[in-house]
Amino acid sequence: MAELDEKKAPAAKEEKKAAKPAKEKVPFGQRVSHFFRGYKSELKKIVWSPWKQVRKNSLVVFTVVVVCAAIICALDFAFSRGVIFLGGLI
Repeated sequence: MAELDEKKAPAAKEEKKAAKPAKEKVPFGQRVSHFFRGYKSELKKIVWSPWKQVRKNSLVVFTVVVVCAAIICALDFAFSRGVIFLGGLI
């Protein structure tokens, strides 16, 4: 029974390939042109934030980065001093 299925499988694949129509090859220039037309239409859909909002968000991000850097610096300093202290006990 399994032998029959194996023999039918390649024939079925060949039939599917034969049933598909061949794709028409589109010239490279048309594909590039189509890409850039789509790209331009997508860019028009973008809603840009007002400059005031961008400046405010940038300030928030910068502040958070500076605070996180300070916390990491303080923890690094504390842990390195702790390791040096523990090394001095031995």
